[in-house]
Amino acid sequence: MRLLYSLAWVLALPFLLLYLAWRAIRQPEYLRHWRERLGLGPRRGNRPCILVHAVSVGETRAADPLVKSLMARHPDHDILLTHTTPTGRATGVELFGDRVKRSYLPYDFPPLVRLFLRRARPGLCIVMETEIWPNLFAACTRAGIPTFLVNARLSERSARGYRRIAGLVRPALADLHGIAAQTAEDADRLRTLGGERIRVTGNLKYDVTPPMATVAQAEDLRRRFAGKFVFLAASTREGEETLLLDALDNFGVADALLVLVPRHPQRFQEVARLIQERGLPWARRSDRQSTGKDIRVFLGDSMGEMAAYYAAADLAYIGGSLLPFGGQNLIEAAAAGCPALIGPHTWNFTDAAEQASVAGCALRVADADALVAVVKLLRKEPDKRAAMAAAGLRFTAANQGATERVMDMIQAAWPRSAAPD
Repeated sequence: MRLLYSLAWVLALPFLLLYLAWRAIRQPEYLRHWRERLGLGPRRGNRPCILVHAVSVGETRAADPLVKSLMARHPDHDILLTHTTPTGRATGVELFGDRVKRSYLPYDFPPLVRLFLRRARPGLCIVMETEIWPNLFAACTRAGIPTFLVNARLSERSARGYRRIAGLVRPALADLHGIAAQTAEDADRLRTLGGERIRVTGNLKYDVTPPMATVAQAEDLRRRFAGKFVFLAASTREGEETLLLDALDNFGVADALLVLVPRHPQRFQEVARLIQERGLPWARRSDRQSTGKDIRVFLGDSMGEMAAYYAAADLAYIGGSLLPFGGQNLIEAAAAGCPALIGPHTWNFTDAAEQASVAGCALRVADADALVAVVKLLRKEPDKRAAMAAAGLRFTAANQGATERVMDMIQAAWPRSAAPD
């Protein structure tokens, strides 16, 4: 099965390079460092190296506490942080600056993977969340590099897809030295796919701390929001902005400000056009100008400020959950003490969404009409919003500690004394 998988990469590689060129029309970053995708990543220096792969923005932010812990416990090692998307790479720059080395992970074709590993020579490989790369895992096993799948989550929907290629997934999971699953349900689904040496460690995202600039950024946003009631639509996906803009007149709140922060930066201009087409008074973060009292919509066209948006908002909708995208991370909202509303589609964060609802820091709505009704209700009930905010802080505090549990699992299988040179 892995041979067929590798042959498929032979056919796909020319088209993937064309895809990079096509994506570069809107995001020139896709063509920068393109050689790294072919295995020509950085060479290891004089210090031993730990490889951490975080595909995009969410995984990179989740890796933040783990990378910092690795730095503290292994100060004599370099951290090589790899990504798949330019936004993930930009997030790594924002979080760590020059304290880590960085590269794109090569395509999972054996010669490219072997070239990458020969150059980087990592002594340990950590892959975030549900990134299963059969050839990478097999190459690490052959090279004697302990490999771990960390903060692993697997929805039932994803598990059904993986079962169709069990002949490929099962040996890949068997190559791992350990799997740190977010929940017992994730662990069970991974076991049915052949995962071994699994430990439930919790979600690293509860351990993420806001960037140091968050307080100043939130103060700047509140100044620009000019005392309005702020309803934040965070990490919205395609089609959701249209639903929210169409519903704006039904919010029935004279001083309400709808703040739209699209999930993907390449959509900033698209969402700007949606607002302009409706003739709404609006402003955007990148203008850096004061927001007048007539402004009804604010476009958050900035990267790395989500914690500040939550801190400055009165109420937030967590994007990707009104339409079937699986939902985005609501933990950051809870940690900021921002009451959260979630739609029916939250399979990417099933456990967190259910626990947050039970804890009282999130409310689930069925559709856009129900969302409008809840916003109107909570606008009139500041005590209810305050109670939800306090519940969010308790909820995140109660679920912290995953970083230490993951580090304990890694150290047990890869003690420092056994770390390769």
